[in-house]
Amino acid sequence: MLSGRTALVTGSQAGLGFGVAQAMAQAGANVIVNGLCSLQEGSAVSDRLSSRYSVESFFSNADLRSVEQIEQLMAEAAERFGKVDIIVNNAVLRHFKPVETFDPSEWDASIAVNLSAAFHLARLGVPAMKVAKWGRIINMASIYGVRGAENRIDYVTTKTALLGMTRALAIELAKTGITCNAVSPGTVPTEAIIDRIAGLAAKSGKTRDEAEADYLVGRNPTGRFVSIDSVGAMVVFLCGDAASDITGANMAIDGGWSAA
Repeated sequence: MLSGRTALVTGSQAGLGFGVAQAMAQAGANVIVNGLCSLQEGSAVSDRLSSRYSVESFFSNADLRSVEQIEQLMAEAAERFGKVDIIVNNAVLRHFKPVETFDPSEWDASIAVNLSAAFHLARLGVPAMKVAKWGRIINMASIYGVRGAENRIDYVTTKTALLGMTRALAIELAKTGITCNAVSPGTVPTEAIIDRIAGLAAKSGKTRDEAEADYLVGRNPTGRFVSIDSVGAMVVFLCGDAASDITGANMAIDGGWSAA
């Protein structure tokens, strides 16, 4: 489906990002894996994708807080693959704390990774996409892009802005063959969330299943986690020809959370 395409998935060495990168590779795309881990750890992830799905893949530990490193990442991608056809902005920073306790450096880092990196990757990737008359930009948003939440000011602010960026790029690029869409997953079983639930279970004396059910109350109305595979499948669909007329959309995969 995506054979011959090259996809960059930020924050993809593990968790949801890895699930999306894996779905891309399974669909035949070459994949650039990115994350803040060691070169050895990250390269093991990209090597696994290459060998399992017979695609080309490499790992970059570019720090998305740095414009210079983002530019180096895109230059390396162009050298290896000619261009980046698909950009999935998945990397995220978040801090769970009240506004008065926020350190300015934490705020600046969240803005840089969650929002500015998506801008810079579009700035750098769109020219080659325009020449090819084909491109896909997928912004990983959140239900918190359309509603507030306590003690998450950086996350709510950047996800809201990311939806605005999605709409702006979709209109600007509407006649170029490039689409820009957002995907808003509900609660997915990432390692961080699983560990958090395990901690809640230990603290409360409840079983893991009981703690998980409590955690999902007020989140996914289905009462279960959203499958990472489902999110990956949606991203792949948005990159396919069947989605060529879908642009500027926010695709919720949240078990009904946004409808509640």
